[in-house]
Amino acid sequence: MADSPLVWWRRQGLRFRLTVVAAAVLALALAISASVLLTVLDRALIGTVDDSTRQQAQTVRVQADAGTLTSPIATHDGTIVQVIDERGRITDVTYGADRLVPLLDARARAEVLRDGQATFLDGRPYAISGPLRVVVISADHGRTVIAARPIGEIQTSLGTAGRILLIGTPMLIVLLAVASWLIIGRTLRPIAALRRGAAEITHTARSRRLPVPESRDEVHSLATTLNDMLARLEEAEQRQRALVSDAAHELRSPLASIRLQLEVALGHPEGQDWPETAEGVMEDAMRLSRLAEDLLALARLDERGGVPARSEPVDLDEVVRQTVDRYGEARLTVCDPVVVRGDALDLSRVLTNLVDNAVRHTSSKVEVALTADGVLTVTDDGPGIPAQDRERVFNRFTRLDSGRSRDEGGAGLGLAIVRETVRAHGGGVHLEDASPGLRAVVRLPVVR
Repeated sequence: MADSPLVWWRRQGLRFRLTVVAAAVLALALAISASVLLTVLDRALIGTVDDSTRQQAQTVRVQADAGTLTSPIATHDGTIVQVIDERGRITDVTYGADRLVPLLDARARAEVLRDGQATFLDGRPYAISGPLRVVVISADHGRTVIAARPIGEIQTSLGTAGRILLIGTPMLIVLLAVASWLIIGRTLRPIAALRRGAAEITHTARSRRLPVPESRDEVHSLATTLNDMLARLEEAEQRQRALVSDAAHELRSPLASIRLQLEVALGHPEGQDWPETAEGVMEDAMRLSRLAEDLLALARLDERGGVPARSEPVDLDEVVRQTVDRYGEARLTVCDPVVVRGDALDLSRVLTNLVDNAVRHTSSKVEVALTADGVLTVTDDGPGIPAQDRERVFNRFTRLDSGRSRDEGGAGLGLAIVRETVRAHGGGVHLEDASPGLRAVVRLPVVR
């Protein structure tokens, strides 16, 4: 089954379609322009003849009214003039004009006088080649002046102009089509370069970038945008690879511990304390479970692209009270009513991770405060974190030496989850010195 014209058109290349459209638009514009030009030229030339003929007729009328007409009537532009009396007889004519038959009969003269406009007349019955333009004017004593002028030269000129346009217009269209084909091809050359550059980028050449044209046009903007996208994709891939590598490294320790405990227990079952072994395996299993939950949380944050799971009003003060009530070591000092927009479960996880870190490192107390401007702080009186490490601890799988030496330490994902979640809610988080201890400060936009 043959494709429809629309389907065929859509399958053509952009260069071909642009060239055809440009040529078609030019052809239409030239056709309209030629038609308007010939029409205006025709009306202008005919109007000039009408004015000249009417002026000559007025001159003859004035002479007839004054009784100064000469026979034959003298004209200098080839105008044919007949003066007809009230009885329809021709009394005066120009040289060579018919003295017996008027150019217009009585009825035709009356119609032209009534309309006040010149009319066309075939000159062949009067031995005049070509058409005539005829004007009729009334004179005194019932006389009528008929003035006519041949317009064959005008029609010849218009025909010549039409033939020139008929030949020249297709040539202009072909010239423009060729020029458009070349210009569009040159314009699309950077896009072809982008296509070739994109085809050369593979999984083994991820760091390559697309060629950026020198011209500051739309193609330059497209190339820049695509390179930025490639940079973001490369960064995301590197982060994903780093996450997988770090996750595999973190999984090795509890899995190796579980395997070792089970191998020892199975190798010496008679002297093994099975409840103690089960507790050790359970502890490592819980570490694996917490790591899996953290990895799943980070994966969901990455999948959403920095957007919270839900966007609904959340009473942050209620979330803070419910979270702090689960910790005996934590004390709520300030809790002003605050409403933010986001996901209550994610915000609760943020506070839980911060309080867990504070309880793990505090010496005696943990203080939580929420002010009306959306600032949430969690303060402990532990050893704190050096200033040069306070930003680094927000990276994934980052643990300081003190945290690595503690069995109850996490995998270094808690603060990374906090920052990603807070950013998804349009806020920010940082650590500062509490003298003594450390203070985590979370700022969230408040719904007014």
